[in-house]
Amino acid sequence: MVFGFWNLILEGGNMRRMIFRTIFLVLMSLIFVSAASAQVCVECHKKITPNIVSDWQLSKHSQNKIDCSECHGSQHKSAQDVAKVKIPTPDTCASCHPDRVKQFKSGKHAAAWAAMKAMPTAHWQPMALMEGMKGCGGCHKIGLKTEAEIKELKKGGAGFGVASCDACHTRHTFSVQEAKQPQACQTCHMGFDHPQWEMYSGSKHGVRYLLKQSKILPPTASAPTCQTCHMQGGNHAVRTAWGFLAVRLPMPDDKQWTADRATILQGLGVLDPDGKPTARLDVVKAADVARLTQEDWQKERDKMIKTCNRCHSINFAKGELAKGDQMIKEVDRLMADAILTIAGLYKDGILPKPKNYAYPFPDLLTFHDAPTVIEQKLFVMFLEHRMRAFQGTFHANPDYALWYGWSEMQRDLTEIKEMAAEMHEKHKKK
Repeated sequence: MVFGFWNLILEGGNMRRMIFRTIFLVLMSLIFVSAASAQVCVECHKKITPNIVSDWQLSKHSQNKIDCSECHGSQHKSAQDVAKVKIPTPDTCASCHPDRVKQFKSGKHAAAWAAMKAMPTAHWQPMALMEGMKGCGGCHKIGLKTEAEIKELKKGGAGFGVASCDACHTRHTFSVQEAKQPQACQTCHMGFDHPQWEMYSGSKHGVRYLLKQSKILPPTASAPTCQTCHMQGGNHAVRTAWGFLAVRLPMPDDKQWTADRATILQGLGVLDPDGKPTARLDVVKAADVARLTQEDWQKERDKMIKTCNRCHSINFAKGELAKGDQMIKEVDRLMADAILTIAGLYKDGILPKPKNYAYPFPDLLTFHDAPTVIEQKLFVMFLEHRMRAFQGTFHANPDYALWYGWSEMQRDLTEIKEMAAEMHEKHKKK
């Protein structure tokens, strides 16, 4: 049938017939060469990395004749030229999945690597934790990297954490179904500062979905996943209204909350002691960790309400999300009090301001590298307990909202004030 089609086209004369036959033969030879090349890869890697081959054979890529060279190039021919293997990047995936990659690049996951690198003390961490992908880098590798960064990672022997897409669609199955499951998010979204998996899986939403996975609930049962709420319709631009840090602009009408949020922004180094923007504001913008206009915030809030409305009334959804907003206001009051307590110690000369701090305010982004016990307590209060209080509320997990969040913040503030009082007393006696 194929040859018959070509014969119809070639009825225009001998010269055209020769040209078309040549093109046809070239195309067919390329197909055969590609197939033969793929077979060589498979036969070799069946011995060296058999499970990689097995995963690829299970993939849609294999079913659609997307062979190894499509992602890894064709320069690697033997064990002696392994360095010539091309490691895929999101741009590699974009050749077939342009819309998904475009969405991904507009979301917060794409900014993860830059956000990690922007932390003031990131360079203090052991290489194994950062570039080695065993600590912060192990999750933040999902973010986009520059060509220079990729080159540096490869030079250090960590060139396998550059693909981004494989953080959720794991190699070499690259399964859509796998990435749709909430467990795909579990590796990164758990633990100290963002235990979303634990909050979700313990909430009624998560319990119902896990029961659905185990077939106790029927397939038609309503049970949202992480992806249902944060990747509506498969959109890869993962964003939230409040962002990771739960700070935003414009400031609220409530004067106390405005003052508290300003204090937190000072603790983040985004505002200076006079309330003026610093260079770090550009970093916050680049990392996309905060909504900086009402329109940007409202856009994400409306998307979430629409998602909630699939199972709940709009009034119920708005009311529940408003509780999360209110919880942020409550935790900001405690957080600001703690920040100002330590800033007061700097001001009174009781606690020396670390030399790497730009302003006489505790720097919340130094994390565990804060130099004293009282500053460490503030770091834990901000990144662990404040996060759990408001994230637990938004994720409908009462235990995290109260006992692992709000309650712990109250204890943190009590301890910080008590330590500060003791330091004031010791200072008087000198």
